[in-house]
Amino acid sequence: MKKEIEKIADKLVYAYKKNKLINPIPIKFTKNIENATKLRKLCESKINTKVVGFKAGGTGLPVLKKLKEKEPFYSAVFKNNVLKTGKGVKINRSTLGIEVEVGYLISKKFFDNKQVITMKNVSKFITHMMPCIEIVGYRQKKQGIKFLGDLASDFGANIKFLIGPKKKFKKINIGNLKCNIKNIKTGSVVNGNTNSVYINPLNSLRFVLNKMKKDKIKLNSSFFVFTGSTVGVVPLKNKGIYEAKINKLGKVSTKII
Repeated sequence: MKKEIEKIADKLVYAYKKNKLINPIPIKFTKNIENATKLRKLCESKINTKVVGFKAGGTGLPVLKKLKEKEPFYSAVFKNNVLKTGKGVKINRSTLGIEVEVGYLISKKFFDNKQVITMKNVSKFITHMMPCIEIVGYRQKKQGIKFLGDLASDFGANIKFLIGPKKKFKKINIGNLKCNIKNIKTGSVVNGNTNSVYINPLNSLRFVLNKMKKDKIKLNSSFFVFTGSTVGVVPLKNKGIYEAKINKLGKVSTKII
């Protein structure tokens, strides 16, 4: 098992670095979330690019129930996968779709904290918040989701993040903000709400920070946390400009090419 997981990790890392698609990895690394997490961590350890943030995945409670999982997963986000609003993203046949998310910028003082992160103290670590877009997909020649481990094992299935304008953090009703994503060319709109994100985005943030503490992760700078989709995974049927909006946070866009 140890030699096999090393070989699978090397293949995924190759696909990540070269922007290639490989054949699907064995199901035993995706069906069991613990095996998927081991593979993800091994893959991430083989990347030299700076980690600038973390994402929560599988944050929709109906999705978790359908996949028979108790909680979401989290994964690292590397510097080369974070872009400013308006930048272009090239997709392929294994791209699953586009998501709208609440993002937070977390102070590095978080790493000096010894306490468990709760809904009461999580806010003191946030410096900024922002609307974000995530392009999700595999480095494998496959589509769809059978297990949460499908996403978790493949670098968290995060392809690119687009960051909207940052706003200084202030307490708002983050669990009930309307949002949408629009294809500018076709005019099609998909609506959502932040209450679809693991109760609410702050709770999702709390989850990620506690997982980081458990895994003894430490960075020497502030970092992003992307808290999960507010509109689900929207298939990218058309290329062109997509614009997302989250009430009270603002807008973010990307050009799909």
